[in-house]
Amino acid sequence: MRAPAMKAALLSEEFGAGHPFNALARNWRWIFPLNDPPNYAPPADQSLEALAAARGRRAGPTGARAHVPRLAPPGDARAVGGARREPGPAAARTGAVIGLANKESLVTCGPSLLRIAEAAGGKVIPVDSEHSAVFQVLQDPCAHRVSRIILTASGGPFRTFTHQAMAQVTPEQAVAHPNWSMGAKISVDSATMANKGLEMIEASYLFGASESKVDVLVHPQSIIHSMVEYEDGSTLAQLGPPDMRTPIACALSWPDRLPWPAPKLDLAALGKLTFEYPDEERFPALRLAREALKAGGRTPAVFNAANEVAVQAFLDRRIGFLDIAATVAETLDRQNKAGLAVGMDGDLEFALEVDREARRAASEAVIRLARAA
Repeated sequence: MRAPAMKAALLSEEFGAGHPFNALARNWRWIFPLNDPPNYAPPADQSLEALAAARGRRAGPTGARAHVPRLAPPGDARAVGGARREPGPAAARTGAVIGLANKESLVTCGPSLLRIAEAAGGKVIPVDSEHSAVFQVLQDPCAHRVSRIILTASGGPFRTFTHQAMAQVTPEQAVAHPNWSMGAKISVDSATMANKGLEMIEASYLFGASESKVDVLVHPQSIIHSMVEYEDGSTLAQLGPPDMRTPIACALSWPDRLPWPAPKLDLAALGKLTFEYPDEERFPALRLAREALKAGGRTPAVFNAANEVAVQAFLDRRIGFLDIAATVAETLDRQNKAGLAVGMDGDLEFALEVDREARRAASEAVIRLARAA
């Protein structure tokens, strides 16, 4: 979204009354900093906090709840981490079209969020590349004929590492993704494959697919972003270079397609695409996420909260790389035994309570693992 050509294309188009891009054009200088990638640091006077203060508003979840617009370029619930859970439901209640680009909102309170959006006449459009791919190829009249949703995974920087080698990796190695330029937290999630676990849960909620109908396939080149397999044996895939501007443009222009100088795919230059099954022994976070999805209730929210705590502890060098999954496993076990994560999908306040308790349990697990190291 920072590409000058794309910005120029947006501002030069004529959109009808009521089109979300009218708001985008009018408020570009306010919206533009919010669409930068997580690892981009804007100038101090252009930060979210500074822009909000200049307009007499508050940055953060509380401010977001108070100032969610009815009409906006798809309501942005982009920020990484559980700290951005609340703006999603707030935007959904307005009946807005929400461009949802963080996994945590759906994993923590997905069914509630989707019900709120539907009841208000809004729509949730995924911006994450894998779910955008599914969104683009899933045919509504045939949605009941889907046999599998196949999410692709790059495998991260440690795809070929042994268990022993992963025990020695550093935060610097974990954030060095081979294909994507991302922030630290999501880069570590890619390295542990927890991100693909979160995406399994997200796909299940977004597309109404049971746990048994969501699979993961390792695809190191990150060209095929996801596939949908139908009961007649047809498999539809969405392909493209690993560039987040494409799914962002898709969400902004839905149901149209935005003409912009997008990077083009050259399959002949690539030569070949390869695939392999994920190894859940070396990457147990993927297995834990599947188990959480299968357990249902608020168990996925516990998985997400524990993972966030563990990743931060790893980045702070308090625990090792393999301790991330160990922290998640211990937290899930404790919370399930306590019965906190079991039951129906409750309201947002219940989700936040589960999140707080899971973080407390995960923090205790981190302390124990750090002492044992």
